[in-house]
Amino acid sequence: MWDSSTFLGALTPKFYVALTGTSSLISGLILIFEWWYFRKYGTSFIEQMSLSTVWAGWGTWGATRAPEGGECKVWRNPTALLRGAEYARLWAAARTAPLTYYDMNLSAQDHQAWLATAPAWGGADEALARAWREREPAARVAAARAALRLRPDCAAALLLLAEEDAPTVLEAERVLRRAWRAGEASLRALAAAGAGGAARREAALLAHVKRRVAMCARRLGRLKDAARMFRELSREAGGAPHALQVRDNLLEVLLEQRSYADAQAVLARCEDAAAPPTATALYTAALLRARTGPEPPATEAMRLAVEFNPYVPAYLLELRALTLPPEHVVRRGDSEALAYAFWHLRHWRRADPALRLLAATAGPRAPPPLSAAARAADRELLPPHHGSAVGARGAPALVPLGAALCVLTTLTLTVQRWPTITLDPRELLSGL
Repeated sequence: MWDSSTFLGALTPKFYVALTGTSSLISGLILIFEWWYFRKYGTSFIEQMSLSTVWAGWGTWGATRAPEGGECKVWRNPTALLRGAEYARLWAAARTAPLTYYDMNLSAQDHQAWLATAPAWGGADEALARAWREREPAARVAAARAALRLRPDCAAALLLLAEEDAPTVLEAERVLRRAWRAGEASLRALAAAGAGGAARREAALLAHVKRRVAMCARRLGRLKDAARMFRELSREAGGAPHALQVRDNLLEVLLEQRSYADAQAVLARCEDAAAPPTATALYTAALLRARTGPEPPATEAMRLAVEFNPYVPAYLLELRALTLPPEHVVRRGDSEALAYAFWHLRHWRRADPALRLLAATAGPRAPPPLSAAARAADRELLPPHHGSAVGARGAPALVPLGAALCVLTTLTLTVQRWPTITLDPRELLSGL
């Protein structure tokens, strides 16, 4: 048997001093790296990796059910902007990053889970798999171009180029329509060959391409085309139009068209289909009922909307500044409120009675706190220059605390083992 007392008795003070110095050096290096990462990206590297691991499955193109008590649902933002044509403008104008690393990491996981092909296929698919994993935009674009050289009809590579490389919305729409044609041809070929799994993956890619084309039409002011494409996507989704998250897009286009009766009909259909509630659905219902005044149904609808997401009124009443919305949002969080208000503030400005009722319903009370996981995810999704209503980012404190505990533990063991010894640092260093 191994005798622990013999081992501990054989240890000298030099060992404990060396252990203290080594642990302090390693902890110091980790602390320096953590501080550099925090200053550069606005978040802790260790906490970032922990969040990415824990919530990787929660942010994939939809929502998953969880208990209401301590829920943290991360949704794909259905109204996210184009990186190359829209998000990049903020960086070009102010040298401010519009998206956080956590947000982009969730998007990369979405793309790999839904759009990546089997690695054994090789060629263009391997190049595209590398593109989704790359962090720098230039590297992603280069990998997508490499995939296109190997397979010119690769719809996923065209989608990436439209999102990342197209300098304007018009150019992005042109590339997306090319991806649309390539995706339809590939889907027909896969269906004829009986490749069920690959066909389902191609169908998911094609649906996403169609939605992005419709969003480009909305950006360019072609509201009828956008509404038509969103309705077609809703019909293709069958009895669950929320599966593609098209409802929020369609509601926003109908409000821009001032087709209030059609928007009310969409809300009624989604209610019959038991679609999960969102800030867009509830606040749109409140807006439609409160346009004429504070009737009892309007008051009740406004109360339900404010209870669902109490962060929205501050944006709609213009008490907080807007910024570009993230690509993912926390359900009932500040990020969802920002994503909603970014597109719908203009609709509320046209309805003064609704704004007055909103101000009276929200009042000066502070929003109730989210769960710890939701607060952490909300902070990581919002860019540092905007700040989160759930609390500002703080410098990582776990690393220096761990280093201090390590040093104190080593010194305590040393004093307990040799309570009367006097350590001369010069003698110890000369012996080393």
